Amino acid sequence: MSLCRVHSLPYRPDPASYFALVRHAPGAVLLDAGRPQAERGRYDLLSAWPLATYAAEAHDSGKRFFQRLRAGLDQLGRAEAPDGCELPFTGGLIGYLSYDFGRRLERLPEQAADDLQLPDARFGLYAWALVSDHQRQTSQLLFHPALADSERERLIQLFEAGHPAPCPPFSLRQAFRADQSQDDYCHAIQRIQAYIQAGDCYQVNFAQRFQAPCQGDAWSAYQALRAACPTPFAGFQALEGGDAILSLSPERFLQVSQGRVETRPIKGTRPRGASSADDQANADELVGSAKDRAENLMIVDLLRNDLGRSCKTGSVRVPELFALESYPNVHHLVSAVTGELAEDHDALDLIAGSFPGGSITGAPKIRAMQIIDELEPTRRALYCGSLLYLDVRGELDSSIAIRSLLIKDGTVSCWGGGGIVADSDWQAEYQESITKVKVLLQTLEAL
Repeated sequence: MSLCRVHSLPYRPDPASYFALVRHAPGAVLLDAGRPQAERGRYDLLSAWPLATYAAEAHDSGKRFFQRLRAGLDQLGRAEAPDGCELPFTGGLIGYLSYDFGRRLERLPEQAADDLQLPDARFGLYAWALVSDHQRQTSQLLFHPALADSERERLIQLFEAGHPAPCPPFSLRQAFRADQSQDDYCHAIQRIQAYIQAGDCYQVNFAQRFQAPCQGDAWSAYQALRAACPTPFAGFQALEGGDAILSLSPERFLQVSQGRVETRPIKGTRPRGASSADDQANADELVGSAKDRAENLMIVDLLRNDLGRSCKTGSVRVPELFALESYPNVHHLVSAVTGELAEDHDALDLIAGSFPGGSITGAPKIRAMQIIDELEPTRRALYCGSLLYLDVRGELDSSIAIRSLLIKDGTVSCWGGGGIVADSDWQAEYQESITKVKVLLQTLEAL
């Protein structure tokens, strides 16, 4: 049995100072639990200098791309954590799937403009990582057995004695602007409700995009956003040419740990109140809302079906329903669906049967995605995709890439949306789509 090597470092609840040492390295990536402010995340995970990189090619089906990922994991080889050492990752894949990767898994239209030209998927294969465990308050370098001794020593030296270079500032050249007018948004909601009345669907998640020209270092932008809105499924992924993915997601997509599967869909939102009394009133209203509970339950049922494709028969459960989770800008209604992965399925099978997450499509999923492609003028790119790791043991954790931004070619893009049902009020939905991302937009506009 191959074992990883582990080297202890001083524990740091904020990964920024460690990540700054590799910020400009090829394939630099951080999955961030948002500590010490965010309470629910346990691990930070960062790495760089991947052994190989996998991007979805034009000819790749979802099945073919996932086979390439499996081959990479097999080539790296299974490795275990040392006895007594809890590690979420022992070497493997870290990267993203865009929302549009769903076209490689299901037959979907291609009406929306692909103006951002982001690859549908991009992963690095990593033989080392720095993991901070906020439950045990440890920070450790882990090294897969395939990593050369010289590289291991170089990394130990870097993280023990390295000094990060100063980080240039980030700023917007203009304020954010929405892609759609209020009239266009209203018309789209009316079209969705017509589809619902016709029996095409029950719910459609509809989003609008905000963009602004920008300059400077994306890492500076991420640090400002993290300070303003810490979340347990955040992340930063460097792309080519100084571009980057910045995610402040509060939502888990899929986790696999020792064969146990969990997804935690969010459906139901209220803004934080200006006073403690207003804030509590908003939270109470959300928890007691029959409409929000019905929408949440609709998505829970969809996800039970998705998990059932890859889990043992009879193992899918709903241990948590309509729980309240609160963040700096919003309250959310969250549920949990769990299962046991079937012996003839792996984590990539689970993703293939569940992607993209039902909480950000609608129900039924495929018809909702067809309507999204018809009514949203541009492709979602990163938005509502997933940032994830998948290690050589089959351990997986992933987010839904909401509250997320893409910095590409001198423009920063951010999306906000929500679930539309038969009795949705378009003005309230329009305001909710702004409320969800307002703290992100205002934070960058203030830099």
